Amino acid sequence: MKEIVGTVTISLADYQDMVLAGERADELNSKTKHAAKELSVFLTFLATRSDVTPYVTEFNRQSMSAKIVLDDGRATIEFLDGNS
Repeated sequence: MKEIVGTVTISLADYQDMVLAGERADELNSKTKHAAKELSVFLTFLATRSDVTPYVTEFNRQSMSAKIVLDDGRATIEFLDGNS
């Protein structure tokens, strides 16, 4: 993102809302990554008990934001924006 030079005047209430929104976004990002790790553990559990490859292939075909990778019996979820 290109750095923007200048000044802005906003109310303290709006500034506080902006700060809180950033904190909530960080928390949501952290919780999403944690959930992806937990789902990876669950998928790994399933993959050791049955052949989930056809389902993973179909999920990866339909998903626009993530893919599941099965590697040597271990499942990981990769976000297509490059963040795992």
